[in-house]
Amino acid sequence: MAGLDLKDLARRGAVARLAEMKTEEAAILRAFPELRQGVSYTDDGTTILPGKRTQRRKRKPMSAAQKRAVGLRMKRYWAQRRKAQRA
Repeated sequence: MAGLDLKDLARRGAVARLAEMKTEEAAILRAFPELRQGVSYTDDGTTILPGKRTQRRKRKPMSAAQKRAVGLRMKRYWAQRRKAQRA
């Protein structure tokens, strides 16, 4: 491979591929102009428009007593799981 600079060849290939990708992007955006506004899709394929945001579920913050109660429940839960695994 005397005289061949592999890094230079790789760079040239990368430049050519980027040019192809830009051409493909332009063709896709011509076919689907709404993608320019950042339309996103959910897992099931439904469209979320840019102006519409899905509401997140709001939770009330837990008090210290509630956190302790959750902690105790989880400790009992994991102790039972460990006990069941040993048996």
